[in-house]
Amino acid sequence: MTDATNTGSLYDVDARTKKRNAAEKRFRIYGMIAIGLGLVFLVALLSTIVVRGIPAFQQTKLTLPIALPEETLDKSGVRDIEVMKKVSTFGYNPLIEQALADALDANGIENPFEDAKGLKPILSSSAAAVVRDEVLANPDLVGTTHSFEILAASRVDGYLKGRVTRESVARDNNIDAAHFDVVDALRDAGIIAKGFNFDFITGADASESRPEQAGIGVSMLGSLFMMFVVLGLSLPIGVAASIYLEEFATQNRFTDIIEVNISNLAAVPSIVFGILGLAVFIQFMHLPQSAPLVGGLVLTLMTLPTIIISTRASLKAVPPSIREAALGIGASKMQTVFHHVLPLAMPGILTGTIIGLAQALGETAPLLLIGMVGYIASNYPDGVASGFLDPNSAMPAQIYEWAKRADPAYYERAWGGIIILLVFLMTMNILAVILRRRFERRW
Repeated sequence: MTDATNTGSLYDVDARTKKRNAAEKRFRIYGMIAIGLGLVFLVALLSTIVVRGIPAFQQTKLTLPIALPEETLDKSGVRDIEVMKKVSTFGYNPLIEQALADALDANGIENPFEDAKGLKPILSSSAAAVVRDEVLANPDLVGTTHSFEILAASRVDGYLKGRVTRESVARDNNIDAAHFDVVDALRDAGIIAKGFNFDFITGADASESRPEQAGIGVSMLGSLFMMFVVLGLSLPIGVAASIYLEEFATQNRFTDIIEVNISNLAAVPSIVFGILGLAVFIQFMHLPQSAPLVGGLVLTLMTLPTIIISTRASLKAVPPSIREAALGIGASKMQTVFHHVLPLAMPGILTGTIIGLAQALGETAPLLLIGMVGYIASNYPDGVASGFLDPNSAMPAQIYEWAKRADPAYYERAWGGIIILLVFLMTMNILAVILRRRFERRW
């Protein structure tokens, strides 16, 4: 008979188990710390973007009653538009400056300058063009005094937003502290005020001397036309290539080379696709430079590998039993793929496609190489064909262009453009989640 040795209770934790449990606990703590740090950096990034970008959605304007004398704007007195067009913006500038001086007098504000011309730095250089365009659109305004909303200069706008200080303009030749004294008085009188900047969302880019007039609307439209091109080409081509490689192609050296190259293309820097687009689409095929059509073609080349890889993964995720059941009841290979496999893989395909489009929407380097940089399009396209073929910019290229300009007002607009771009990207990702849940099927 052998004596049994007492080894203790099964519930007793030995040293090795304690060590393993401690390691698992530490790993969970490390994971929680990593997630916490990620959230901290994400919150810091988003808060920085919002804080610096929100001022771009506000703009300072002056409301001025401007006298429009007939002897200056329409000497013929017959309201002939062709005759009135001969009066350039130089003829409107003195009227606007005098209107501002009269507003000072009417509100008991002292003009610290010798004449009305000294007030010019308070006004945007676009003011005369705005008044002239409205007068030409409404000739009956000539001979009356009409109230206009005039943009303030970028430094005045920055002063009211806290971006520009009296100390920072000490060496500025364009404006000085005396102008800010006038601005403070005008603000107290309600003549100058900040308001929501619709023109930033709907307008076009402006020259470096008129940052207060710059908008991202035309660039948004350029990005939209590019996305139409990318969606119209990358989705059918990518899905068709994936179905062939995954369901119909025989496994041989040729298909192996294709698969390896697709994987490699997904990792190629985007600027390489820009060089390819410049050489093929512009220099060889002579397509219009800076057109959304060319930008869409370049981004299609860049997006195709991503869509092919995600589509193939979705097709692989469909259980083989689905294919076997379809073939077992007499369906052909084509019917099996398009009637059974493809509908089940559709959520993954749509998700991969939308994520690929979102990636393409934020690309900048390829667009810079084909000339889609800021201040190309000053107006909206005349039609659909014009939208695809006329020179335009895109949101990421426009943001890049603003960020490199010297005026801080453009830097502010770059942050505002990032907010709009993020809204587009978030919308596309939310759409991907919704479509995935909408088309998801269980087997």
